[in-house]
Amino acid sequence: MSMQPDAGGALFPAEPGAVLRERPRLINLAYRFLGSLADAEDVVQETYVRWYAMSAQQQAAIVSPGGWLTKVASRICLDLLGSARARREKYVGEWLPEPLPDRAEWGGGRAEASGDPADRVTLDESVGMAFLVVLEAMTPAERVAFILHDVFRYPFGDIAEIVGRTPAACRQLAASARRRVGAHRSEGADRGQRAGVVGDFKQAWESQDIKALIGLLDPDVTVVSDGGGLVRTTLEPLGGSEEVAQSLLFVSARTPDAKILERSVNGQPGLVVEHEGTVVSVLAFDIADGRIQHIWAVRNPEKLRPWAS
Repeated sequence: MSMQPDAGGALFPAEPGAVLRERPRLINLAYRFLGSLADAEDVVQETYVRWYAMSAQQQAAIVSPGGWLTKVASRICLDLLGSARARREKYVGEWLPEPLPDRAEWGGGRAEASGDPADRVTLDESVGMAFLVVLEAMTPAERVAFILHDVFRYPFGDIAEIVGRTPAACRQLAASARRRVGAHRSEGADRGQRAGVVGDFKQAWESQDIKALIGLLDPDVTVVSDGGGLVRTTLEPLGGSEEVAQSLLFVSARTPDAKILERSVNGQPGLVVEHEGTVVSVLAFDIADGRIQHIWAVRNPEKLRPWAS
C-alpha cells in the first residue's frame, strides 16, 4: 500500500486505487509514443512493476505518484524508440502502427481480456493513422517532446527531465516535430465527407468498378501494406491510381467471399475486411479534395487482436 506524509511528516496510506487510476492515461501516452497497443501495455506493466518494487517509505517520498509514473513510462518508451530502428530493419516489409477500433466495437484484444474498458485508447486526431505515420519519421526525442507538450500539455521543464536535455532544447525538439507534422498535414475533409468517400470506395471495390475506383483515388495515391511476413502482401508501397485499382481488384478476385465493412479506424472512417469470420485486413485512409491520397492496410494478424470478434 502506498503511503503519503501528512503535515507533520508522519506516513499515512494513499487513497486506495489512486495509483492504478493512472493506468488509462499511461496507456494513452505509451500508444502515441510507440504506435502499438501491445507494446504500450507492456510499458505500463513494467512501470507498475517498478512502482511496486519500492518500499512504502520510498513511495511516500514521491510527492506526485502520477508524475513519477509518467516519467518512468516515458523513459521506457524513449528507450524502446531508440532501439526501434534496429528492430524495424529485421521486420519483413513495411511497418505500420497498430490500428484501433472504435471504443464501442473493441473486440478480443489484450486490453479487452483485462476486462477494463478504461484501458482503451482515447481516439482523437493524435492517434489518426496519418498522424502516427508522421510520428514514425521523427527522432525518439522529437516524438517524446512533441507528444508530451503538444498533445498532453506537459511543461518543457518536466519534459527535460525525461529526455535528459535542457528545456530550451526540448522546446526546439517540439518545434521541429511540429514542422514535420505541418509539412504532411493536408486540408483534409471533415468526418462526413471522409465517410462518404470511404463508402463510395467500398461500393466500387465490391462491384469491381475499376473506373469508379480510379476516380476516387488521387493520381499519386500510395498504398502501404503491413503483413509482418506472416501473411501475403506487397512488401513495397504501391503508387498510382491505376496500379492501386488493379491491385484491389486482384485482391478481391483472390478472396471473392470476403466481406468489406465500414468501421472506425483510429477515430476516422475506414474499412475492415473479413474472411471466414476473421478480420484479415484493416484499412485506414488519408483523404483530401474528395480523393484518397493514402491507404494504409494492416494485415499482420498480431496487430489485429483488438479487432477479433
